[in-house]
Amino acid sequence: MSETRAQTGRIALVALFVTALAAAQLTASKLLAFGLPVELPVTGASIILPGAALAYALTFFASDCYSELYGRHAAQVMVNVGFAMNFILLGLVWSTILAPAVNPESAAQYRAVLAPGTNIVLGSLLAYLVSQNWDVLVFHRIREATGESMLWLRNIASTATSQAIDTVLFVAIAFYVAPQVLGFGTQFEIPVILSLIVGQYVLKLLIALVDTPFVYVVVGFFGGSNIDTQDEAWAAE
Repeated sequence: MSETRAQTGRIALVALFVTALAAAQLTASKLLAFGLPVELPVTGASIILPGAALAYALTFFASDCYSELYGRHAAQVMVNVGFAMNFILLGLVWSTILAPAVNPESAAQYRAVLAPGTNIVLGSLLAYLVSQNWDVLVFHRIREATGESMLWLRNIASTATSQAIDTVLFVAIAFYVAPQVLGFGTQFEIPVILSLIVGQYVLKLLIALVDTPFVYVVVGFFGGSNIDTQDEAWAAE
């Protein structure tokens, strides 16, 4: 029973991670705006954030659950394989854009919608590689210091710091540097870039606080930590 649950947990969390990652690349170009009951620095009484904010936050939830269940080495493998999958996504999108089309008008609309997604993928590549590996590293450094207790602390601390790194790198590259270099997609002014960074980080920080009980539920449901056996076995291979 426990072995079946552990295996199911591996598959389910990797599936959630990859699904959320792919969804983030496809939804990030739409900007969302939400009103706030109070004014924040930079953003004022509303926050603007990429549509991928929720999907991308789920990737950190999945990686933290995976880290706790199966260890640092296994989590880093998942993160770095996910990084490679970004290139496959980019290749599939552009192969479809460049392929001959029956309807040129529809093809032009298709390109107009999906081509700017290249900026999103490029922005996320660097942000993803740095922030996700940082998330795994911080999570396990805290675990080494606290033992199996205080899962809430390592979940919040690792996610909060890695999301800050991710947000700054992603927004700056996807919405400022890449459009300027590649020549397509919208290049936003610096005040909008700062607003996007603040808005996205506020949402991600709230999600990190809210998802902590769910991390406990997922870890408990899939049998608790297997780090002592699974992580050492992985490292020895």
